[in-house]
Amino acid sequence: MTTAPISHTVPPHLDGIRVDLAVAELFETSRARAKTLAEEGRVKIDGKRVRKGVRVEAGQVLALDEPPPPADFEALADPDAPLVVVHEDDACVIVDKPAGQPSHPLRPDEKGTVANALVARFPSMRGVGFAPREPGLVHRLDNDTSGLLLAAKNAGAFDTLVEALRAGRVDKRYLALCAGEVRAPRTIASPIAHHDARKMRVADASEKGARAARTEVLTSRAIAGGSLVEVRAHHARRHQVRVHLASVGHPLFGDALYGGPSIEGLSRHALHASKLAFAGPGGDVDVSSALPPDLARLV
Repeated sequence: MTTAPISHTVPPHLDGIRVDLAVAELFETSRARAKTLAEEGRVKIDGKRVRKGVRVEAGQVLALDEPPPPADFEALADPDAPLVVVHEDDACVIVDKPAGQPSHPLRPDEKGTVANALVARFPSMRGVGFAPREPGLVHRLDNDTSGLLLAAKNAGAFDTLVEALRAGRVDKRYLALCAGEVRAPRTIASPIAHHDARKMRVADASEKGARAARTEVLTSRAIAGGSLVEVRAHHARRHQVRVHLASVGHPLFGDALYGGPSIEGLSRHALHASKLAFAGPGGDVDVSSALPPDLARLV
């Protein structure tokens, strides 16, 4: 009996990563196991077998001949998980995520994430999205990033919103507290590549795996020890705002991964997703979110 292949569509945050690292994350297996699968030629991209050095692109279909244990899983409905809905229409939902809450579960029995809360309140989202554990989620926020997170109510809306995000038709802004005196307005347009599975870096445009990224610093205001800046992020690359600001000498407060200064009483990096505006399938959307108390006290 032949085992049917299992597949996942590569989400935007894994764009440009090595195929074995993508397998490890998407198929919930170890990096060592993922590397072995790639070396053995058991991984396919868009139906063609590939080796471990290849880098994946968002939207490609990544498939294995047979699923490594454990395979992907559906997010459990958790009506007790935090969920602050700030916008809802026929096509989408926008929630205001607190810092510390994961966007989706990493284990089949995990609860408390945004995804767990969404399927409890909007059961139709189950089966919509990049993977069953990410129902409806059009993009992610890092666990320690607070603010606005977009989810689609149905498959058609999901496809439309993902395309709009990739094409730069979503006005996606952040408020960041960072070191030094930041000049504004300015644009940071350095390409971004994976340093490893955990960290990103700026890269040369000719480098394999480097992806275009553009961050506009719209405004800047001096605060104690640094600046409060509003930025608009294009392309939705992983860690884009954090990497770009650090690359020009202005790492975020509390962002140890990218060399940011520690701040007494702040237990996370100082980044808040503050605005989402776009012409959506359910109508025009323009939603803003103010800084939460742990960041507001610093300005």
